[in-house]
Amino acid sequence: MSASTLPIGSTLNAPAAGSASGSNGATSAAAAGTVNGIPANMQISQAGFLQLISSQMRNQNPLNPTDPTQFLSQIEGLSEVSSLQSLQTSISGLASGLQASQVLSGTSLLGHSVLAPGSAANLAAGGSVSGAVTAPAGTSSLTVAVSNSAGALVDAFSVAPAASGYTNFTWNGTTASGSAAPAGQYTLALSATVGGSSQSLSPLVYSQVQSVTIDPSTQTLQLNTVNGTVPLSSVVNIQ
Repeated sequence: MSASTLPIGSTLNAPAAGSASGSNGATSAAAAGTVNGIPANMQISQAGFLQLISSQMRNQNPLNPTDPTQFLSQIEGLSEVSSLQSLQTSISGLASGLQASQVLSGTSLLGHSVLAPGSAANLAAGGSVSGAVTAPAGTSSLTVAVSNSAGALVDAFSVAPAASGYTNFTWNGTTASGSAAPAGQYTLALSATVGGSSQSLSPLVYSQVQSVTIDPSTQTLQLNTVNGTVPLSSVVNIQ
């Protein structure tokens, strides 16, 4: 009986009686699972592939030999698999290099203040809090309300909207009575008066970068600031 040609990645069945024993036959594909993203049925070493070809040649029917072009096709397939494995290794190395480059780039931001969306603001003793907001067209006035960690209103002040772009604002760290507010975490709420109606706005706050981290799930750079974690992609200004 003619032995059929086995495609790359298939498992060689045990030969029939009279043929080479399983221990001297072709090796099967690699163990279950994947290696570098290559499925188990595509994992085979060059030595194992040569054993597979040799076993096929020994066990083929002399009166009806296997077409040599099928062997060439198999060899070509092995070459493609090897190339894919090498490419996967190269891509993994490139990804590691890019990740290291991200971390090195992020360290240059340590100690700097970044402007990013958020309402949390950490007030240092004797310090102030700065931020910005995009005012809708037709805004006549902007109001910044500052609340403490208990939700109590600490201060509120008005800001003249910029004609275009971001409108910057700064809370000087004092309460409505003029006394210095204690250091700690505060929350900013901004509203705009447009055509006589009030609209809530999403503020951006400056935060000082203390450290940087690579997110293990997204592989993106995260900035750990005094106001919490900020994705580098959301930063709109650096001081």
